[in-house]
Amino acid sequence: MTIATDFFDLNAAPMRIGAVRLKVRDLDAVSTFYRAVLGLSPIARGEHRITLGTGGTPLLELVGDPSLAPLDPRQAGLFHTAFLMPSRSDLARWVAYVAAARVPLQGASDHTVSGALYLADPEGNGIEVYADRPVSRWHGESGEIRMGTKALDIQDLLESAEGTEWSRFPEGGGVGHVHLQVGDTSDADRFYRDVLGLDIAARDPGASFYGSGGYHHQLAGNVWNSRRAGKRPARMAGLDAVEVMVRDSGDLAAIAARAESAGIASIKDTGALTLHDPWGTTINLTN
Repeated sequence: MTIATDFFDLNAAPMRIGAVRLKVRDLDAVSTFYRAVLGLSPIARGEHRITLGTGGTPLLELVGDPSLAPLDPRQAGLFHTAFLMPSRSDLARWVAYVAAARVPLQGASDHTVSGALYLADPEGNGIEVYADRPVSRWHGESGEIRMGTKALDIQDLLESAEGTEWSRFPEGGGVGHVHLQVGDTSDADRFYRDVLGLDIAARDPGASFYGSGGYHHQLAGNVWNSRRAGKRPARMAGLDAVEVMVRDSGDLAAIAARAESAGIASIKDTGALTLHDPWGTTINLTN
């Protein structure tokens, strides 16, 4: 029997996620959670903000403001930030750790392309922690990416921990994708596919999954909780910005041209472009 080892290299994709920025009401409580539960390390601190990551790579920026309105789960914004483990063994070690620490989980799913577990931070921001399966297991007979949802076999996952314990978020891991709540998937398609240039890798009822370079998705948008939502209130806690790293400067220029053609305002800088999606989320594209 041949064992597939062809795992996707996100660093080779034309576009990938860098860091996510959240606005939070209690900076100490939320930052403590991400350090204790996910094992992220402080990388930079400023007045009312902290950047967390691994191996010196920023993954999450938290900006604190106690005067913000609490997150409304019906608003457009974040469905979850998905933290990708480098291997299934890393995911297994994390699962064993959170089980021992009695961290509440909200679900565990086998998505065919990956195995994933779900939880939320103290202010309700969704989190996915996952590990990809080999690319050869992603596709159907016609070459399409097959994503489904069934129960994850936790016991089978735990057996891959290889007898070692979780200590911190591993170097080589990162934010694999960001799943958004949007008001309308057609509007999301026009922005994320037609302007940013991502492919629609898969669809679910009420959701589009946007991929780059053949990945199952770097971004996604669904209306499951937020159908017909408008722009998110500026003074509400929750998602503020997503960094999208663009490998080719020519692609960045093409995105800028498409945004201009679509009448979408942008801020241009050397090697960087800032746009806002239809619901007010800042998309920082960097080269």
